[in-house]
Amino acid sequence: MIKTILKYLFRLIWIPTELLFAFIFVLFTIILFSAQIDPPEVPNIHVAERKQVGKDHYILGSSYLKKNKFGIWEMYLEGDPYERGLIYGKLAKELVQEQEDIFVGQINNFLPNKLWRHVIKLMVGFFNSDLPENIPLENQQEIYGISQAFSDRYDYIASNYTRILNYHAAHDIGHALNDYSVVGCTSFTVKGEKSENKQLLVGRNFDFYVGDDFSRNKLIIFVNPTKGYKFTSYSWAGFTGVASGMNEKGLTVTINASKSDLPTSSKMPISLLAREILQYAKNIDEAVAIAKKRSTFVSETLMIASAADKRAVLIEKSPKKLGIYESKSDVLVCANHYQSSTFKKDPENVKNIDQSDSKYRYNRMNQLLGLTPKMNPANAASILRTQTDLNGDTLGMGNPRAINQLQAQHSVVMQPESRLYFVSSNDFQLGTFLGYDLTKTFQTKHIQLVDSIPQDAFVKTPAYQKFKDFKKVKQAISAYLMFNKELNLSEEDIQTFVSNNSESYVTYEQLGKYFQKKGNKKGAYSAFKTALTKRVASPQIEKELKKLMEECRK
Repeated sequence: MIKTILKYLFRLIWIPTELLFAFIFVLFTIILFSAQIDPPEVPNIHVAERKQVGKDHYILGSSYLKKNKFGIWEMYLEGDPYERGLIYGKLAKELVQEQEDIFVGQINNFLPNKLWRHVIKLMVGFFNSDLPENIPLENQQEIYGISQAFSDRYDYIASNYTRILNYHAAHDIGHALNDYSVVGCTSFTVKGEKSENKQLLVGRNFDFYVGDDFSRNKLIIFVNPTKGYKFTSYSWAGFTGVASGMNEKGLTVTINASKSDLPTSSKMPISLLAREILQYAKNIDEAVAIAKKRSTFVSETLMIASAADKRAVLIEKSPKKLGIYESKSDVLVCANHYQSSTFKKDPENVKNIDQSDSKYRYNRMNQLLGLTPKMNPANAASILRTQTDLNGDTLGMGNPRAINQLQAQHSVVMQPESRLYFVSSNDFQLGTFLGYDLTKTFQTKHIQLVDSIPQDAFVKTPAYQKFKDFKKVKQAISAYLMFNKELNLSEEDIQTFVSNNSESYVTYEQLGKYFQKKGNKKGAYSAFKTALTKRVASPQIEKELKKLMEECRK
């Protein structure tokens, strides 16, 4: 029901594909905020204030936060759950507040009318009132500790604790949007003869896009908890779940969306399940056992690689079923569809494979891995940066069917048996990958950066500058389509926009929608027709373009 309403709404107000995720992410966060949540019981402890010891460098006891020369924030954190949360919040106060400022700004952009926001809250105010029942007390206490650093100026939305807890839940909404081809993560694991050193090698792109500002400040955190295993993960300030991580035992976890209905009741956010696995599992059997005992919001695949087992599996989980898939070869690839026998013939999964962009990225990843005799971190990063289609055919720039869609929040390369963890720096996965040694970091309690992979040469090319110019105009068109922000493109503007990304169907799709809203049906029809001559993201997008052409004939 909710999904049907949203599909109609998207057509009605011209929401462009690349902003669809951000819109629903914001929409459902407003919904989630409607239920005020009581904080957990916590011990009565006092945590001192942080000390600044250098530019962008703070310490508090044995924990600290600093910004490295590549613009990545690094945090080392230890203690009990609530203590960790308090320390985290004090160390990263400005960062967590800035992330919320950006996010609330998105809310105000998408839903500027206060009455409209209030109506949405009333519609499903019951939705998240029982969220704490699905989150372990340890996570609640840590999150509550961090919430002490949140700004009070957004109390009109909800309490600090309610807001941060629901940010974790709202994240899952984006992973329910695979129907719309806007969350397209791709990952792989190789081992044995396919790996240069015969050891496990994991790579993944995390294509979670809520705007450029939201992705600007990235945070790598090394956590030394009093219970469970030490671990690291990479995301943004204030987020305690895991999207991509590794623990001290050499167990790695990454999450990939699969097709799912939008959630209608509270369950455990998938990122917190990934966090629980990372903190409490040392091998695949233990990871599977944890996944089986938890109910989650949406359908998701967790790729688990284990140094102890020297292999990797996919835990494919929906709100109702769980399947396990393991490749018979030395290569395991994951996009946004299921592969296990549990889901292989599931009608929704079959439709997802047929209609989405998942199969294109899956096939291209397999092809690139097949063309690379021996994998190492450098060529893994190169593959994760690939923008072309099968056989190197062009897709233009920013195409959702590309492995590199030029929108990744982050990208990682991991070597579980060596405990090496490489993370991308800005922009997207194009920047330098920084290699951290988990063993040395936790032995010394000082973050050890020991290796790097150079930035992609594409960053310095005229083509990338053209893409950035193209993106500015695309965003202006999106603002016009969504919010009626005034925009009148000249013929020169249009020609430049096209020439900056002429091989992408997105260019002509956007122009077509711009022309259509301006009442220029002939121009819109021509643009949509040209879009169909390019490699579109998926059969679903092809159908939508043909439908738009039909509308232009009326």
